[in-house]
Amino acid sequence: MFNVERWQEIFETLRKNKLRTFLTGLSVASGIFILVILLGFSSGIENGVTSEFQQDATNQINIRTRRTTKGYKGLNPGRRIQMKDDDFALINNNYDEFLEYRSANYSIWGGQVAYKNETGNYRVQGVLPDNQFIENADISKGRFINQSDINEGKKVAVIGNKVSMDLFKTKNPINQYISIFGISFKVVGVYRDPGGEREESQVFLPLTSSRRAFNGSDNIRNMSFTVKMSDNLDEAVSLSQNITEAIERDLKEKHFIAPDDLAAIRVQNTLENAQKIYSLVDTIKAVFWFIGIGTIIAGVVGVGNIMIIIVKERTKEIGIRKALGAVPSSIVGMILQEAIFVTMFSGLFGLVAGLAVLELVGPQVDSPFIKFPQVDFGTAITTVFILVVAGALAGFLPAYRAAKIKPIVALRDE
Repeated sequence: MFNVERWQEIFETLRKNKLRTFLTGLSVASGIFILVILLGFSSGIENGVTSEFQQDATNQINIRTRRTTKGYKGLNPGRRIQMKDDDFALINNNYDEFLEYRSANYSIWGGQVAYKNETGNYRVQGVLPDNQFIENADISKGRFINQSDINEGKKVAVIGNKVSMDLFKTKNPINQYISIFGISFKVVGVYRDPGGEREESQVFLPLTSSRRAFNGSDNIRNMSFTVKMSDNLDEAVSLSQNITEAIERDLKEKHFIAPDDLAAIRVQNTLENAQKIYSLVDTIKAVFWFIGIGTIIAGVVGVGNIMIIIVKERTKEIGIRKALGAVPSSIVGMILQEAIFVTMFSGLFGLVAGLAVLELVGPQVDSPFIKFPQVDFGTAITTVFILVVAGALAGFLPAYRAAKIKPIVALRDE
């Protein structure tokens, strides 16, 4: 039952000790405030990292070649390694059961793309249909490259949203013709990419027609694959690592490259990198929680100390109450109520202040690895609830001690 007199008494006690109450509340509020800010930025880091990896498939294996740096089997260093269609077929045949999506790519560097009087330089790539899923390309208009385009060598193109906006402005580009180094291609699709404008500044052509148009023969500039994922991330990473090592070994044997030549064949495993980054993010979150909880504990300890001082100061008053018939539970309730009020009010103030700062500062943060720092409101409220429970526990020992005081002893206290 709500007791007006009890609350009047609590407020009167707090009013008599304004500075002490303020400092105690400040220590609790600052603990919650710091925790909210830390959790918000840890969430922002997680969002930023996730956004970076969403640009392409996370479980991706990319293969590129350069020049050899070491002589091997009588061959001199400095050889340029050129991948061909049979390299792509070799990997597909050897690891077909482990692969999900696959694409061989032929890049046209500094691709000059034009539509009527509008021109621009964009990255132009000949790809296979699976490249849509490897690149996480979301088709907003039309379609992506399909197998019929590959088989028939059709002169069609899929352009990024940035290319569409630059060349076509507000006009629908579907079924319009663009010119790439003077060769016409029909636009059949427009895509969006979570990587933003940089990823949307590309033009995709069928692999066969791009090589035919730009004298690519059967050359491949790079190859991309995605590994079939399992529910267990560690197992998926282990499988991806094994396939990466096996592919590198196969290509080195085929092209007579020294096993310890690290430059000639570059096989990049994004899943392994993702695991490392996510592990780092989890570590950062754990450290932030540790710091925040430590700060809150310091505030709660402060509340406990203040309650001990309050009980000491009010020993004679408590003795009079007991002499007049006050039961121990009412004494405990009086002390606990004060501790819980200070803790809860200060905690809510720190929570609101922290959320307000994140709301104001969050949109101003401009970093690829920190995006939308925010705190789940449910988590924040749960934290305050735990804080209140901790405050109650901190006040219980002094309250219990006060309830055990004998009236005759309390009345003698100076």
